[in-house]
Amino acid sequence: QVQLVESGGGLVQAGGSLRLSCAASGRTFSSFAMGWFRQAPGKERDFVAVINWSGDSTYYADSVKGRFTISRDNAKNTVYLQMNSLKPEDTAVYYCAAASRGSWRRTVPYEYDYWGQGTQVTVSS
Repeated sequence: QVQLVESGGGLVQAGGSLRLSCAASGRTFSSFAMGWFRQAPGKERDFVAVINWSGDSTYYADSVKGRFTISRDNAKNTVYLQMNSLKPEDTAVYYCAAASRGSWRRTVPYEYDYWGQGTQVTVSS
């Protein structure tokens, strides 16, 4: 079992930055690929970014490429999402997720085994 706790969300003006953190406990953190997803009201949960076990490979949704950066610190059991140049359309609840099986490059929610409770990000125009 893995427990994931997100933090770092909040209200920011368009063009601003936020850094989300996701702290993991339980099974060996370094054995999981870690992803970030987001869900706006009335919409499906969308893929944002994923990072492999060692942290040397990443993949992003086109909508955030060049603005968001995913990283991880296995010594601290934490994955991060640095969000720059935020836009109002980035407003959503952001979730981190852990995947323990198969390829690391997971982009759909059902491929993940564990989820955090989410943290709200609101970008004002």
